[in-house]
Amino acid sequence: MAVTLQQTLIDIDEQQLVFHLHNDQISYILGVETGNVLAHLYFGPRVRGYHGERQYPRIDRGFSGNLPDTTDRTYSKDDLPQEYGGNNTGDYRQPAAIIRAANGARTVDFRYQDCRLEAGKPDLKGLPQTYVEDEDEAQTLIVTLRDATLGITLELAYTIYRERPVITRSARLINQSEQAVDLEKVASMQMDLPTQPLDAISLPGSYARERQLSRERLNRGVTQFESRRGASSHHMNPFVALAAPNTNEFQGNVLGALLIYSGNHQISLERDPIGQTRLTMGINEYNFDWRLAAGDSFQTPEVAMVYSTTGLNGMSQAYHDLLRDWVARSRYKREPRPILINNWEATYFDFDANKVQSILDAAAPLGIEMFVLDDGWFGHRNDDNSSLGDWFVNRNKLPEGLADISKRTHDKGMRFGLWFEPENISADSELYRAHPDWVLGVPDRGRTLSRNEYVLDFSQSDVVDNIFEQMTAVLDKVPIDYIKWDMNRNLTEVYSPHSDSAHEGETSHRFILGVYDLMERLTKRYPQILFEGCSGGGGRFDAGLMYYMPQSWPSDNNDPIERLKIQYGTSLVYPISAITAHVGTSPDELLGRSTSMKMRGAVAMSGTLGYELDAAQLSDADKQAVKAQVVFYKQHRELVQYGTFYRLESPFESNTVAWMFVSPDQKEALLFTFVILGAVQPEPHITKLAGLDPQQTYVETDTNKMYGGDELMQLGLYTTPVQTSDFTAQVHYFKAKD
Repeated sequence: MAVTLQQTLIDIDEQQLVFHLHNDQISYILGVETGNVLAHLYFGPRVRGYHGERQYPRIDRGFSGNLPDTTDRTYSKDDLPQEYGGNNTGDYRQPAAIIRAANGARTVDFRYQDCRLEAGKPDLKGLPQTYVEDEDEAQTLIVTLRDATLGITLELAYTIYRERPVITRSARLINQSEQAVDLEKVASMQMDLPTQPLDAISLPGSYARERQLSRERLNRGVTQFESRRGASSHHMNPFVALAAPNTNEFQGNVLGALLIYSGNHQISLERDPIGQTRLTMGINEYNFDWRLAAGDSFQTPEVAMVYSTTGLNGMSQAYHDLLRDWVARSRYKREPRPILINNWEATYFDFDANKVQSILDAAAPLGIEMFVLDDGWFGHRNDDNSSLGDWFVNRNKLPEGLADISKRTHDKGMRFGLWFEPENISADSELYRAHPDWVLGVPDRGRTLSRNEYVLDFSQSDVVDNIFEQMTAVLDKVPIDYIKWDMNRNLTEVYSPHSDSAHEGETSHRFILGVYDLMERLTKRYPQILFEGCSGGGGRFDAGLMYYMPQSWPSDNNDPIERLKIQYGTSLVYPISAITAHVGTSPDELLGRSTSMKMRGAVAMSGTLGYELDAAQLSDADKQAVKAQVVFYKQHRELVQYGTFYRLESPFESNTVAWMFVSPDQKEALLFTFVILGAVQPEPHITKLAGLDPQQTYVETDTNKMYGGDELMQLGLYTTPVQTSDFTAQVHYFKAKD
């Protein structure tokens, strides 16, 4: 166990068996209790050392059993704060693992065995994860527990980063017995928090209303956030924050936990009878049953935990930096993202080369940098009833092929992007007729249609290989700069015709592993392509996807008023560079609400800007407005995409919404304010800025007025709109005086 690490971030007291992970911002402490049970001691602001303050009090809890190897009635796993609880051995709270032995028993009892230290961070094969480019950036503690009866070893990995208030955790089970066992539940992490009042903050939603911020006080019993849809889903993002009741955007303590995974997930919060809170997070146990053969291992997805003492903005900024710099791997993770125009809402399936040319002719003079050809370019697809799975060009629609469209786009000085939906298949397709057995479905039952499509069985490598070969046949021949990767339905009848009954419970997780495999192979083969994730909008907006694709489409809803909530909630975890935001038509395609080009532009410029309309049909006034937006955004693109983001006023709480971007050197700031509903006699409203240098003098460039940074943060600005109409926006740019 003795390992020498330069400038260690992890201290081990070998006598007391206490492990202290620390940097300048945080400490995470765990230790070994009586009976070799691994206990959680502390996660919070940095402490210099630990002197036994959290040795758990011995109290006889009625109807709480004691360890089999002790007669001490004051010591029970039923109330001891633990790091990874077993099952059916006296701890009645939510277990981290349920393992079915060959005899059918589901008893799991992990005890401490040993530990080791590693420089940097070990790789999690086949899974998205955080990473480091320099070993000195992080250190990893691996604690080994063992269930001697099952012959199962559990390795708990804890990585701490030198410069970030972040701990990442994952678990690996190794079957060292001579018999197979079945994993019915394997959490990525568990942590028991001491008695304290806590609010749970989550990101529920639905199609076109993704990541709506929700906050609720934790009461006794189990609160659970999950997806059973085969995807991280529109409906519940794989994230939770636990905050002190007085925590707001700028002050208070908050612990964030984010699962880096794109499939079925489960987050359980159990407040026990004495007010302690157990957090468990990982793959959803729903329909999960993994046969672990003798000698095999199972690796869980990773959880990234953040601790902030500066409120929700502090937590978000830590996640933004982590996901942008140490999860996303694309060459574009720090490059300016291009301003694009997508033809979907302009043409839907009804387009040809001439129609594309008209959009290009109108978009290029506006300064738009990329054209994306959406659904309908392949097979014989003219509606959503056919051709998914046939990734070859629709020659009836595009007789000169994709190379012609790519050339037309590049001749206009624009980049060319293309839409794919690799995971799904239409019954009316050559691939389905050749391989009907490549579809998820239960024998002798009907298959559920959604958007007139079925789901390919990506748990099978030959299916993934076929789609890879089809896509590379296109991408090897046509100059393509961007791919929009869509997934327009959730999984049903999750059953693989090519698996035996002992392994059917693995299908949903193997499906996601197949998706990751395809993404890994394509992103490595085409590093020059910017990949964007999409799933009917924001149905798979998660950190797992960000490992392969540095940006995602957060919602099919382009209405700017709805987008205020969607983008505000998304920013709780995900960086602005990952959030694509488009100016749509007015009235809005989904909602029918009419809004000004200024309002739509201000909301879209608060993310990675694009346009979802027919540029050829814009009025002259709107063309000039778009041209001005593009010029402004290019001037401030780096500040928006890579500056420090502050949420100031919430659309979930106020009629006035505000957020801002500050450059790392605090020399520039961009403030966006929005008023949702106007009033005949509006109340004067002051917005206070954040993140500025209080000693610096700033000039607002539109008015040439000068303000001290302290003034802007303490006194603020009146942001009441002059006009009394609904849906108004203001943008203020401040630059430090030379």
